[in-house]
Amino acid sequence: MPESNILSSLFSSNPYFSAGIGVLGFGAGLAALRQGLVRGSYLARRKLLVSLEIPSKDKSYQWFLYWMSKQVNNTRNKTHQYAVQTSFIQHDNGSISTTFSLVPGPGKHFFKWRGVWLQVERQRDAKLLDITNGSPWETVTLTTLSKDKYIFTELLQESKNLALEQQEGKTVIYTSWGSEWRQFGLPRKRRLLNSVILDKGIKERILQDVKEFINNGKWYNERGIPYRRGYLLYGPPGSGKSSFIQALAGELEYNICILNLSERGLTDDRLNHLLSNAPERSIMLLEDIDAAFTQKRQQTDQQGYQSMVTFSGLLNALDGVASSEERIIFMTTNYAELLDKALIRPGRIDIKELLDDASEYQIKTMFLRFYEGENQLAKEFVQKVKDKKVSMAQLQGHFVFHKNYPENAVRYADSITK
Repeated sequence: MPESNILSSLFSSNPYFSAGIGVLGFGAGLAALRQGLVRGSYLARRKLLVSLEIPSKDKSYQWFLYWMSKQVNNTRNKTHQYAVQTSFIQHDNGSISTTFSLVPGPGKHFFKWRGVWLQVERQRDAKLLDITNGSPWETVTLTTLSKDKYIFTELLQESKNLALEQQEGKTVIYTSWGSEWRQFGLPRKRRLLNSVILDKGIKERILQDVKEFINNGKWYNERGIPYRRGYLLYGPPGSGKSSFIQALAGELEYNICILNLSERGLTDDRLNHLLSNAPERSIMLLEDIDAAFTQKRQQTDQQGYQSMVTFSGLLNALDGVASSEERIIFMTTNYAELLDKALIRPGRIDIKELLDDASEYQIKTMFLRFYEGENQLAKEFVQKVKDKKVSMAQLQGHFVFHKNYPENAVRYADSITK
């Protein structure tokens, strides 16, 4: 029988075969249509949409999150997925102020800004970690119509300006996080230099020296001298070392980078990288420098000591071939006699200042700061405590306790103990 007759016979005499062929053809048509729609949708997205990815490692990432947290509070822009960011400040008196900020969490968010609709997708990859700090890798992807791509530049500029406004007139404290610097807590109100009472001439000498250094970069370069300056503040606890550095940063409109050499996992390479990549206009602060190496160098049993920084690694980071230029570094210690001479030689430490127990000048000045015009009581108070070797921190605590009663401050002066 010819093939045409066979096929004709199958179609005419076998309705199941006919139905099967019809379903097969319909399915093939649907598959082709679906593939066409997918391909058309992909081409449409490529032609009509544009995206911008901001990785968590980029500086603008935190700026954008803060900016977006302000946008979603707008009545027109709402989200149902939040993440919390907690910041706290420990004040000089020991109290702590805590603030909680709600920022858009992982997921997709839609909002309108300057008449343009934006999709923001925040993604977090728990399996992919940032090797510098161990935190999950995150990205934020912004998507809008191609014709509106100009909005990205305007948005990033506004988020930067908003972040800088929060720092205006304030001091930002940075701490190391892995191999990078991150802001610690909220920016702090700049501390006035005259709020810190040091013995006569100390503030003025250091301030003048720092300003001369900042304004004479060309002089250093012309003479081939490394453009770095190091300061050591030493003296008993509570003498105002850290407070003065904070006030100095405020006076210079600088920020502060605090580095703990005993930090767990800190290595020579990381130390060198951190010192070489500090934020601009920042004072580098190494507190209690004696504690970092007296323990390590005197102990033969290293068990329990977390830092892997070596003494030679610190010296190389301070003034080795790879050390950074244009740097102001302050070190503090309660026990200057424990420091190795190699650490505090000129070129690493250029200025050394003793911040000792309160002098008669400091005692009287602080008394009058709390009790203005009480000159006679100030003299009585000085006579009572001048031989007690008290710290400025102790005096401040005493005056705060008797803040409204200068007579009681004098009467109970003997209660101040070292």
